[in-house]
Order: sequence, then structure tokens, then C-alpha cells
Amino acid sequence: MRIFHIHNGGVQELTALPAQMPAQGFVWIACGRPAFQARLAEIQARLQTLVGLQLVDLHVSDLLNAQLPSHYDYTSQYDLLVFRRLATAQGDTVDSPVEGDSPASPLKRSGPPVLRRIDTSPVGFAVFDQLLLTVHPADCAVRDAYAARLLASLPTSNGTEGRSSPVPGARMPASPADLMLRVVNMMVDRYLDLRRELTRQLDHWQNELLKPRARYVNWSSLLEARLALHKLDEICEDQRTAVQDWIDALETWALPDTPAGLRELDLLKVRSRDVLEHIERVVHHVRRLEQSTETAVQMHFSVQSNRTNDIMRTLTALTAVFLPLNLIAGIFGMNFEFLPLIHKADGFWWALGSMVFIALSLVMLFWRKRYLARTR
Repeated sequence: MRIFHIHNGGVQELTALPAQMPAQGFVWIACGRPAFQARLAEIQARLQTLVGLQLVDLHVSDLLNAQLPSHYDYTSQYDLLVFRRLATAQGDTVDSPVEGDSPASPLKRSGPPVLRRIDTSPVGFAVFDQLLLTVHPADCAVRDAYAARLLASLPTSNGTEGRSSPVPGARMPASPADLMLRVVNMMVDRYLDLRRELTRQLDHWQNELLKPRARYVNWSSLLEARLALHKLDEICEDQRTAVQDWIDALETWALPDTPAGLRELDLLKVRSRDVLEHIERVVHHVRRLEQSTETAVQMHFSVQSNRTNDIMRTLTALTAVFLPLNLIAGIFGMNFEFLPLIHKADGFWWALGSMVFIALSLVMLFWRKRYLARTR
């Protein structure tokens, strides 16, 4: 568990849960899902002390559920957002499922490395007026990355516990909601970074599928790619719905009385719409990749069908070349006593010459009509 006190003057990382709410700024409590489950009673009691209420039992179950899709919920005192982020092969581990939940799927999967990265786990955000509680998977890279970004923008004070005096131009999160949107935006950016690798992998498969002489196609990997893209599409749709519900909830907030409060609310709406736009970009790209994959498969079968047609056309043309020759051979093979050229010394050569002439004439005719040409 990591606890931060964020205010206009800087950031302080605390060693324990605060006994009371600070006079300015807000508190960010970021803990892993196993730690949240183990220290649930302590966290609930401290929330009662700090903000005067506790998490609803159903929301606690949502935060502990490692298989929950992205969604948004709210009460009159706080908002709850669950957002699924990409898991990483290093550091992140699959949490043990809560009793009653379905077992968590292992991270080890078959297929190319880019497909193994399309594995997600939920991150829960409980947004209070002056406190943000986030529940992450164990050893969450997103939490540590954003915490490092916060602390890296601040110089270390002399021997004190936290940091102070931010770098000029650095802007601290103004509220728990602002901090939540920044962390969510970092998660969405990882989905955007995944697009390039997916595009490169699918382009490789498309090139392999469109080769006319391709005899072996890794259909299992291609099927896994289509299933992974479909899964990613569903995940992003849930994310978009959750963020859209959050934006709709922002519209119901009471307007602040001060210009600074109005500007802060406007910035929240702008940042929320920016996160939604990023998610829609991912959804659009994933659907385009799905269509490209399906098109490549159809083109592969079209190429193979065209190649089969070329082979059948060539065989048909060759058969047509030998049909007159078989006819001539059949005529001279009849058991009649009197046949033209049958008793002449040069009859065989006349018959053979006529057969060669007919065969060459038909080959030239079929070649000019491109019956023997290969389709490129």
C-alpha cells in the first residue's frame, strides 16, 4: 500500500494511513487487491474517520473482483469506476479470485508475444471529495509508474519524509477526480501503444496469406488473433460505456460558486472527453484490424481458388490438345480391312505429322487466347 498527500505545494508519500484529513489538498491511497482484502477492516475504519463514511459492501465486492468488466457506479457521497488495464508479462501477477468468483485466467498464453499482451485486469477507483482510493492488481505497474512520475517532477527535500516545491510548470492533480482521469489516461495510452505492434503482426499475416504459393498457414495463430481482437473490442466497449457514464454524471454535479471551481469542473469535463476520445480511437483501430483480418482470410481463399482455376484451365487446355490425337489414333485403330494410308509405307509418318501439326496448332491457339497463361 502506498499513501500520498497531494497539494499545490507538492507531494508527500506517507508511511501510514493519516489520522485526519489534511487542511489542503487530498489523499491518494493506492493498494494492491490482496492488501486491500487483508486490511479491509482497517481501511473502512480509516475512511469513516477521514471522510465520515465507508464503502458500500457491493462496491467492496466489485473492488475485490478480479474478473469484473469496466463499469461506473455512484452513491450520494462518492463515485466508483472500474477500468480494465493491460496486464504486463513482467511484474503483474494474476490475483487470486475472491470466493464465489470464477478463477482468474493465467497470463501464460500461446501465440505471438503481441497477442499474449492482450490480457487485462481491473483497477478500481473510489472517488471522494478529498480522497482517492485505488485498488490495483498485485505489483501494479500503472500505480508505480504514475507515482514515480509524480515524485520525479519534484526535487527531494533535505532529509524530510516527502517532497516539496514542484518544478516550475509542473501541474499537480487538482482533485481526486483529476488524478483518477490521469491514471485512466495512462492506461488508455498503453492500448494506443499496442496498435502499432498489432498492425505489424497482422500485416505479416496478410502478406503470408496473399502469397499464391503459400501451402502452410498458421491457422491456429490467426484464429487466436481474431479471438484476441474480438476480446479487446469488448473490453474497449465496456471502457467507453464506463467513461461515458462518468461524463454523464459530471453533468449532474452542482456548479461551483467560484471561478476557480468552475474552471476545475470544466477541466475535468475536458479531460474526461479526451479519455473517451482515446478509447474510441482504440475501438476504431481494433475494428479496422478485425475487418482487415477477415478480408485477408477471404482474399487468401480467393487467391487459392484462382490458382485452382488456373490449374484446371491448363489441364483442360492440355486435354483439348490431346483429344484430336486420340480421335486419330482411335480411327486408325479400327479393325477394318481397308483404311486410308494403312497399307502405305509412309502412312505412319503422315499420320504422325498430322497429329503433331494439329497439336502445335491447338497449343498456339490456346496460348494466344491465354488459356495456358498464368494469372498474376
